[in-house]
Amino acid sequence: MIVLTNVKKLYDGSSGSAESVLTGVDLTIEDGLIHSILPHGKGPELGPDHPVIDASSYTITPGIIDCHGHITLLGISESDLDRLNSDTGLFLTERILHDTLVRGGVTTLRDVGGATHQMKRWVDDGTLIGPRLKISICMLSTTGGHADFRGPDRCHAQLSKLLPPGPGRPSSIVDGPWECRKRVREIAACGADLIKICSSPGVASPSDKLEHEEFSAKEVEAICEQAAARGLKVAAHAHSQSGIDLAIQHGVSDIQHISFMDERQVDDAHARGCTVTPTSWVIHVLRAQKNLSPAVAEKAKQVAEVHAKAVSYARSGGLTILAGTDAVLPGMHGRNYMEIVALTWDGLTPLEAWYAATGAAAKEIGLPDCGVLRKGMRADLLISRDDVIERPELLDEGALLEVVKDGIAYRNGVAGLPQRSFQGDVARWLGDDESEK
Repeated sequence: MIVLTNVKKLYDGSSGSAESVLTGVDLTIEDGLIHSILPHGKGPELGPDHPVIDASSYTITPGIIDCHGHITLLGISESDLDRLNSDTGLFLTERILHDTLVRGGVTTLRDVGGATHQMKRWVDDGTLIGPRLKISICMLSTTGGHADFRGPDRCHAQLSKLLPPGPGRPSSIVDGPWECRKRVREIAACGADLIKICSSPGVASPSDKLEHEEFSAKEVEAICEQAAARGLKVAAHAHSQSGIDLAIQHGVSDIQHISFMDERQVDDAHARGCTVTPTSWVIHVLRAQKNLSPAVAEKAKQVAEVHAKAVSYARSGGLTILAGTDAVLPGMHGRNYMEIVALTWDGLTPLEAWYAATGAAAKEIGLPDCGVLRKGMRADLLISRDDVIERPELLDEGALLEVVKDGIAYRNGVAGLPQRSFQGDVARWLGDDESEK
């Protein structure tokens, strides 16, 4: 048992209001779980063998739950995709996973295109260091749609380089209701936790325009019907109003990006119990890029001009907002906490943004033991030196000291916490007998 005593300030993740902020408490961890959170001095009396850590200068929050990730993407140019699809791709994925947890503070990541069940298992068994994963495996799109990244000379029928099919990952490109049904069944058989579709074109895709249609209504209905039959929710990439309507009206649970969402659509989404994941930070990052093609730069400009208004509509209309980074560009992985900051730029209060990245996210992605710091929950938490609850931007200025996942610390930033041991990794690979030689 470990006690973080007299915590200066703690946000427990249970809401976006001040009632979820505590001061002067003792947080006790046992066997990877939260044992108790009690007023300072009211916790259990421990013997000398149990570490007691002075937390009187620390701010503690739950670990971040990122609801829109891509651990197999580190750039979207043709050369980036060639590198990621080469023999070095898995090593880049390992780096992304490590940085997302250790530097970005993400203890759970919903990967909405790219990660396979094998990657998820490698994290679960400790082979790879990273956040626990919820996975969609594919990002379903029509031919010529958002997931169809072909070469510049499209008439030669070069296959898409974005998330190409391979072991454990079928093709993301699908057309027609019956092919959609079959692909959902295949993705479910490959171990998906949700289904991801593109109900509108995207900013980064090379050949579509935001006002184009992606799937038909019958295709989306077929996808959502088959997903529901297998107990899976559907999340939709949707920038345009037509794509947002298509998703809301035909069974999608989570609408992602929402750039052109208006007040009518907020009401429709609320009536159907939809959540939204605005991915605010990537909108700002894309707008600032200098090396985009003219077509992509124009689309980035279009969404940047309206996105904050859409987020304000969602907030004022009472929609549940989730934090999702959509880290697909170099320099984004490992700074995932910037989505919390970007949500405040788009009108959320800091506590509302934290809730979007903790308790609200855990409910949506089906993790009842994560996202909230209370007795019996997983000990996933961030320890910071400054008040990142009120000023989350401080996370990008070196305030983050420690990332704890299931009671294990990964940064060696706070003495007394059990640390992830490289020696343990060697023993696992060699076997106990070999590691002792």
